[in-house]
Amino acid sequence: GGGGGSGRGWHGLLWVAYLSQLERNPVATKSVTCGVLNGFGDVLAQIWLGEEGDRFEWKRLGIFTLLGTVFIGPVLHVWYGLLAKMFTGAGTVTAVSKLAMDQLLFAPVFIGSIISLIMVMEGHGDQVKDKLNSDLFTIVKSNWALWVPFNFLNFRYVPTSLQVGASNVVALLWNTYVSWASHSDAGEKPAK
Repeated sequence: GGGGGSGRGWHGLLWVAYLSQLERNPVATKSVTCGVLNGFGDVLAQIWLGEEGDRFEWKRLGIFTLLGTVFIGPVLHVWYGLLAKMFTGAGTVTAVSKLAMDQLLFAPVFIGSIISLIMVMEGHGDQVKDKLNSDLFTIVKSNWALWVPFNFLNFRYVPTSLQVGASNVVALLWNTYVSWASHSDAGEKPAK
């Protein structure tokens, strides 16, 4: 136990509270969750993948967290809802159909939008075109390596209401990579 006689530990109570908030305030809950995990991904990127001696960039952390909260979380909420309406059912054909739409149509535009927004918010709007031309396809291919297998499982087995949340957990790894890739040449290897 350890749950005060309820048979649930603190993590179980936290999960119940999260599900309750998700049901009452789905967009806000998904947005805050996404923002927190985006921020944490940037912290990991700066600490583990940054160059020795680099100063921690608080502005960068703020931008990445803000993007997760006000752009990525809400957009994914709408997108996953749209996919659920376009492709009903829970079988393999439905999962593959959602996956194809997600990864072939949505992902390249979404990733390009995120990189563009990061660069504009950091004051490098004049470099967006060059960054996208040089790195977008590399980043999208990396996206496919993680998200194609995960989203197949997500679309096939996870209830629609929890798909953004499940994605957010896996996105911690992805966010770390995107934070690093949006601040370096994506063709190079991480420093550490």
